[in-house]
Amino acid sequence: MSDREEWGSRFGLILAMAGNAIGLGNFLRFPVQAAQNGGGAFMIPYFVAFILLAIPLMWVEWSIGRNGGKFSHGSLPGMFDVLWKHPIAKYMGAIGLFISTIIMIYYTVIVSWMLGFSFFSITGSYSGIENITSMGTYLTEFQSGGDQFFTSMWPAYIFLLLTVALNFYILSKGISGGIEMFAKIALPLLFIFAVFLAGYVLMLGTPDPVNFPERSVWHGLAFIWNPNFEYLGNSKIWLAAAGQVFFTLSVGMGTLQAYASYLKPKDDIALSGLTTASINEFAEVVLGGTIAIPIAVAFFGLMETQAIADGGTFNLGIVSMGVIFNQMEYGQFFGFMWFFLLFFAGVTSSVAMAQPLISFLKEQFNFDHRKATLVVGGIILVAVHFVFVYLQYGFLDEMDYWAGTFLLVVISLIEVIIFGWIFGIDKGWDELNRGSDIKIPKIFKFIIKYVTPVYLIFILIFWTIDDAIPTLLMSKAKPENIPYMWGSRIFMITLMIGLWLMVRVAWKRKKEKEVS
Repeated sequence: MSDREEWGSRFGLILAMAGNAIGLGNFLRFPVQAAQNGGGAFMIPYFVAFILLAIPLMWVEWSIGRNGGKFSHGSLPGMFDVLWKHPIAKYMGAIGLFISTIIMIYYTVIVSWMLGFSFFSITGSYSGIENITSMGTYLTEFQSGGDQFFTSMWPAYIFLLLTVALNFYILSKGISGGIEMFAKIALPLLFIFAVFLAGYVLMLGTPDPVNFPERSVWHGLAFIWNPNFEYLGNSKIWLAAAGQVFFTLSVGMGTLQAYASYLKPKDDIALSGLTTASINEFAEVVLGGTIAIPIAVAFFGLMETQAIADGGTFNLGIVSMGVIFNQMEYGQFFGFMWFFLLFFAGVTSSVAMAQPLISFLKEQFNFDHRKATLVVGGIILVAVHFVFVYLQYGFLDEMDYWAGTFLLVVISLIEVIIFGWIFGIDKGWDELNRGSDIKIPKIFKFIIKYVTPVYLIFILIFWTIDDAIPTLLMSKAKPENIPYMWGSRIFMITLMIGLWLMVRVAWKRKKEKEVS
């Protein structure tokens, strides 16, 4: 497999990597996490986790990916195998394939909602709805059908098929001609939309100074940036902040490694990785933090905004924003911009989630690019139907918790131990700095080997006690949802076993080929 693809330019690589990181979490999940966890109080542990977890893990994953690319590996089974010559390494790597595949399955469904709402915004479909309850019903009926706004699931299904088709059209064009080309279009347009919306939000000031002088954009910004230090004693805020950084840089998914595997052995990863992280943080903290919370506070007040955020991830970013746009001049246009930038952000992330499995099929089973893309596309197309049909019964929530939350920490801990302790921090540090355009402070060598693993172990222990065990036992599940939640688990277990079997077959064939 010497004729591996390569990125067309460093600029394209950075945009693609940034597109992988910049997703719905930046504009939907981050504001909700901030609102639920004390605003400014959340930002302190957030930046601590960013420095001690996100940055080190990001550099580790770029290093693992570029090193794996030297051996024609674009997915974690092969990458772990070259770092750790142990039979179990490749099976641990398969967990990374599992994570990215599962996340893409349900993430694609969510992204399709953004496409739907951008269409509904520009056409004025929900223009008469001016309260949170009705808009919440609108969203729920769009997702699962109803008797008031959507009598069937066909509109949602059409947008889902369009989203799947766009994802795999991009992937069919390859690394440079597909992913990189789309990133060069989508990322600049996303930032133009986001900067425009953020600027407009700041100009709103206090929409109704006579009746509601306390409802202003500035109160919303003050909530985000003025920390209440008393909240810092709450461990849940630290755990929430750590969880957010996994989403914000897409670490633990195997996607950064897959993209980095297409670099040349001496291409810079230190500065490129830091640049990617900086772009992502600008999108999340500056733009994401300036739009959703401040505008919600300006229209609903701080207490109501926090109550809306407590209702779930989509209540603040979709439901409340829809109501707000209906109360603004040119609201249809602004609504279209908001939801379409979310759609673009989602697609730049979702294409990255399919790439590890495509690379695995090409490199371990000698599939050509077209065949690998068709196979992965077929798997995703079939699987999204389970999420789509059983959404209201917790099918998606199970996938999101186990693959999109808990296992992200598990695989991150595995990879940092393999990189820093088994492969060796000295060799790992040399790999990270090879071809580097900047000199990374040596303190990060200590952080990668000691601080990041301990931090991850701490998170894993507390999440297991506080969340994983109750979730595993379904202690808070609605009785009518339990069969579907078990269905979700059986689906995930089946996929995991299938990936392990594929890894076993691939390495057995490789060994037989070497012997012959």
